[in-house]
Amino acid sequence: MEKFDLAIVGAGPGGYVAAIRAAKEGKKVALIEGRDLGGTCLNRGCIPSKTMLKHAEVLNQIKEADKFGIQVSSFSYSLEKMVSRKNKVIKQLKSGIEGLLKQNKITLYQGYGTVQKDKTITVSSDEQQSRLVAEHIILANGSKPFVPDLPGLTDIAYDTSDTIFDIQAVPKHLVIVGGGVIGLEIACIFNSMDTKVEIVEMADRILPSEDKDASAFLAKQLKKAGVKIHTETQITSFTKENGETKVEMQHKGKVQSITTDHVLMSVGRAPNVAGLELLDLQMAGKFVKTDSSMQTSVQGIYAIGDLAGGYQLAHVASEEGIKAVNHIVGNPVVDAAVPRCVYTFPEIASVGLSEEKAIELGHDIDTKKVDLAGNGKAIAAGENTGFMKLIAEKKYGEVIGVVMVGAHVTEMISQATSFMHLEGTVEEMDSMIFPHPTISEALSEAAASWLGKGIHYK
Repeated sequence: MEKFDLAIVGAGPGGYVAAIRAAKEGKKVALIEGRDLGGTCLNRGCIPSKTMLKHAEVLNQIKEADKFGIQVSSFSYSLEKMVSRKNKVIKQLKSGIEGLLKQNKITLYQGYGTVQKDKTITVSSDEQQSRLVAEHIILANGSKPFVPDLPGLTDIAYDTSDTIFDIQAVPKHLVIVGGGVIGLEIACIFNSMDTKVEIVEMADRILPSEDKDASAFLAKQLKKAGVKIHTETQITSFTKENGETKVEMQHKGKVQSITTDHVLMSVGRAPNVAGLELLDLQMAGKFVKTDSSMQTSVQGIYAIGDLAGGYQLAHVASEEGIKAVNHIVGNPVVDAAVPRCVYTFPEIASVGLSEEKAIELGHDIDTKKVDLAGNGKAIAAGENTGFMKLIAEKKYGEVIGVVMVGAHVTEMISQATSFMHLEGTVEEMDSMIFPHPTISEALSEAAASWLGKGIHYK
């Protein structure tokens, strides 16, 4: 039985990043993965969805080419080729991870790990069973799509985010159960392919965890693009009907139904806890409870990413993996502001507190929202749909939240994140020179307007 300084269960963006960081700190590291290197993010989540969203973006650009004086008499697309390109992107990135693991002399165990309190791990696969022991363990098991127990669901064919990106044919009609980030991004993909998309959400708005203004703006744009949205609506049953699926639902007591040829279940994710039963870990609801250094109730065993709850984001899992490694090797453990990105059309990016959350927590704030309708770069690019929203404390002007809606904002949110990371103020943001013409200069306008000194906005 081989002994390691650190064993990591799960080779997703939390696990493999932690493994490489630990190896660079001089630790002997084992990495255990039951499926694919890169985890859900690379194989069934972030990368497949962003690849398919790029295809959707190109389709939309072709449809709108006439606005730019470019006539496209006819065009076609191949879903098969799109899926093939998606797979090539995944293969390239997976190959990169394999190279990094070899370069850093990390031992990879292919199989599912069962962990015991004495820090021994049994790794089981179809071919063999191995055992190892480690001084420290990081659990990076990730999560899987949560599928609720709804009447008739087991009688119909449906997709989750695990399967939708390998779809063989474009649906004529798609019902998406869940109006969160994943469901909305997939709605944009298939809307671009002229699928009639309907979203069913139990909450009173889509993206219920994000800023209300951003949620309302996106809902308006999706409806404009032809997506139908049912909020405050609960699915009651699914039934087969003449080769299609009948979706029964209730809205404020009123019974409604939709007939569709395709259903996507996208109502959240559940942590993968298989193989952890023998640890008897303290839990926080369905997630593993951790302290500020990501350590569980069992000393020397850490949990990160979707397993530990919090933001279910790849970059959060990576940061938590690094945080756990830092604690193991005795380096400082630092918390940082978390940027959140939604890759819809238009995109939404935010960091810190929303306006409503800041008020709820008792912060004395002022906010300023400037739209992109008058932004030079946005107008030139035909992308002047959206806004920048700045949330700051009144007393010192410290920036505590930023919300961006528009094209490419997921590439700009790091500017706002850096201000918050350094506890920057609105005055400091206003004193900085932003390049012109850029969409990001709207953030500078928001800062100036917050101070009552706006040039293009009040």
